[in-house]
Amino acid sequence: MQGILSIQSHVVYGCAGNSSAEFPLQRLGHTVWPIHTVQFSNHTQYTQGWTGKVLQQGDITTLTEGLINIDAASKVKAIVSGYMGSGVQADEILETVEQVKAHNPQAVYICDPVMGDPEKGCIVNPEVTEALCQRVMKQADIIVPNQFELARFTGIEIHDIDSAIVACRRALEMGPKIVLVKHLHCASKRDFTMLLACEQGVFMVTRPLIEFVRQPVGVGDLITSLFTGHYLNNIDAVRAFELCNNAVYSVLTETANRQQWELQIIPAQEALASTATPLFSTRALEVNELAEAM
Repeated sequence: MQGILSIQSHVVYGCAGNSSAEFPLQRLGHTVWPIHTVQFSNHTQYTQGWTGKVLQQGDITTLTEGLINIDAASKVKAIVSGYMGSGVQADEILETVEQVKAHNPQAVYICDPVMGDPEKGCIVNPEVTEALCQRVMKQADIIVPNQFELARFTGIEIHDIDSAIVACRRALEMGPKIVLVKHLHCASKRDFTMLLACEQGVFMVTRPLIEFVRQPVGVGDLITSLFTGHYLNNIDAVRAFELCNNAVYSVLTETANRQQWELQIIPAQEALASTATPLFSTRALEVNELAEAM
């Protein structure tokens, strides 16, 4: 039995980090083995605050050693990482990836480099940003940054689609084989835009931007998990990109219809694994030029 090692934050109530990622991956047929970088009562956007703590230094390493001891590391087909509570955790996660790949060279590492966004700015410690940009993302097979995080990684200012494509190409040169930009803020104020850069080229998909009184938290974690699950099922990045976008839109639509703040993943579960023709198709951008560049 193979599974996905998911190393992310966790909330007891609501959907963020592993709480947003585990069920979608399971619904897509994958066994998930979670490690929580932080354990919070709820996500941090609640005005009432939250309780909980960051996993202590060495805990991720210890848990990995336990998996190695029972020969579970060789059964890990993918590692997904998300929010990191410290720079030390970032290096422990990178060490975990290296150890897993030593036991299973075919294992894929997907990094969601949670740093922040244009509105909030950087929401993690500088040491986490430094570790992600200088060490961790370069070792990932797939990265899932937003516009802000892609700019921090590549050092390229992104202000339109053309500059975003340049940044994606730069990111591919830095190590990852696939770059999924989970939100390109500068592309449109009316639509939600995502980009995908891979061996086949650069692709874009847009969907209507749903209005919320309070924007749901955990959407990025959901995007990463759905893309990962669909990609592992068909090893087709472009197809997984389309299916992921369609499923996320369904979850957000259900959330808006129910007038909820927390993502309504369970009520929208049928859409998570759907392989029906997506509502929104991808559009290829300069496929030939990218292929020549690679």
